[in-house]
Amino acid sequence: MPRSLRSRRIKGLCLAAVALLAVGALARQTRVETRKLPMTDGTLLGTDVHLPQGPGPFPVIVMRTPYSKDASSGAGKAAAARGYAVVIQDTRGRFGSQGANLPFEADGWWEGRTDGADTLAWVAKQPWCNGKIGTMGGSAVGITQLLAAGTGTPHITSQYIQVATPRIFNDAAFPGGILRKNLVEGWLTSALFAPEAHALWKGHPIYSDFWRKRDLTLRFGKTRAPAVHMGGWYDIFCQGTIDAFTGMQASGGVGARGRQRLVMGPWTHGILQNKAGELGYRNGSAPPNRAGDPFAWFDWTLKGRRTPMTEAPAVTYYTMGDAFDASAPGNVWRTASTWPPAGGRVRNWYLTQGRALSPQRPAAGSLSYAYDPKSPVPTVGGPQLLIPAGPMEQSRVERRPDVLVFTSEPLAAPLEVTGRVRAHLMASSDCPDTDFIVRLCDVYPDGRSYNVCEGGLRARFRKSLSREALMTPGKAERLGIDLWSTSIVFNRGHRIRLQVTSSSDPGLDPNPNTGEPFRSSPRTRVARNTLLLGGVKASYLALPEMGTAGR
Repeated sequence: MPRSLRSRRIKGLCLAAVALLAVGALARQTRVETRKLPMTDGTLLGTDVHLPQGPGPFPVIVMRTPYSKDASSGAGKAAAARGYAVVIQDTRGRFGSQGANLPFEADGWWEGRTDGADTLAWVAKQPWCNGKIGTMGGSAVGITQLLAAGTGTPHITSQYIQVATPRIFNDAAFPGGILRKNLVEGWLTSALFAPEAHALWKGHPIYSDFWRKRDLTLRFGKTRAPAVHMGGWYDIFCQGTIDAFTGMQASGGVGARGRQRLVMGPWTHGILQNKAGELGYRNGSAPPNRAGDPFAWFDWTLKGRRTPMTEAPAVTYYTMGDAFDASAPGNVWRTASTWPPAGGRVRNWYLTQGRALSPQRPAAGSLSYAYDPKSPVPTVGGPQLLIPAGPMEQSRVERRPDVLVFTSEPLAAPLEVTGRVRAHLMASSDCPDTDFIVRLCDVYPDGRSYNVCEGGLRARFRKSLSREALMTPGKAERLGIDLWSTSIVFNRGHRIRLQVTSSSDPGLDPNPNTGEPFRSSPRTRVARNTLLLGGVKASYLALPEMGTAGR
């Protein structure tokens, strides 16, 4: 990857929160100490401490980053100018730190390497720390926060976690059992991790003990602190952000349970702007209650000052709408006490042999298509990292013969969908394994089709991500596919569309259809995949609909 693009990713997307810290010339009123901080096993980690002027002690903000502490020095000085001591550390094996250059391998609670907890314990003992410690950062820096919280350390007072996930396997590496090829290979390469990192992640294509011990969702009870979880509907970790919030809110330990906040906007990965992909959203970059400002959170939780976030509801979210009609419902920020918000219901929309999408169960039928791994469907928008992301017009995808398209009648009234979207397909293949990719789209009156959310499933993992079970060729089975979550109003006159296909390259690794172990052979087969439609073997889309779209 060109150095300029890598630099933008390091200083931009994956550290987007630091842009919120700039306070200009005040940053000069600080002092900086650099040291090598010893971990429990003796490994030395490069660490910068930015201290405000004055005698202290101070509340502290900690950022542990694989993207270079030097790239965040301006943010550290700016936060120090606001009265916080700031500790910025290169994670193990990165830049100024010793150790193996592997992602997240010492940031959690496994194998005796607990760098996050060790660092926080050291901070708590320093004379310039007043005992109030916050953690902050986005993407990988957000994941290091979640991993530190999972150690059960008592030294976190609050967290501001942006675009991160508690489950690396499910959300980052192999969602639905399919390798996120562009994200995994592109990120590991562009961030300059050791070549062994590829073998480490891709060498575990099944949800095994390797991934379980890195899974915070199994340890929510260890967390002890309130946190803000900020994400975007088109973010690579959209569902992970929501699941971290709901898990810690309902099942967190004392100090965490019932004290979480969720902020979801119309954003791609770490980009808090009004525009995502090819669509713009009114006031999309400005969540209310200063929820997009970490200092509205830390000034309250670390300094005890009342801010707009003090009395804010637990959930702040943006409901998208028609991007071209200023009078259309949606395109508005909302708040709620829970996620998903109260008042919704799930309605099934059935796929028909006539390629319609209907709330009425149709007569029995079927449709088939041929999927060739050597000619995969291209990835166009969606939750991507190193390729164009967000809502993008889908015509060139939907014209392909290996993409089945099911479309509703024009809506007589606006319809709001808010919550988790799932598809339930009754499907078969003439191969022992294949993939099914499903995408929800909003079709405008002029025919333009924009992706809303999506998901996929490798058929061998239809029963469990923890074990493989090859399909019996020709035998139809029920496949549940998670499209993650969204909030959008389909405007009057729009149509709801569902794409069903078997590939999305380079976003997802194409399935060779052979049933052989992951990437064990260059062989491929063309699969003939069939959906059963209607009757007792209906395929359908389950939409979480809200009662009043124009609210």
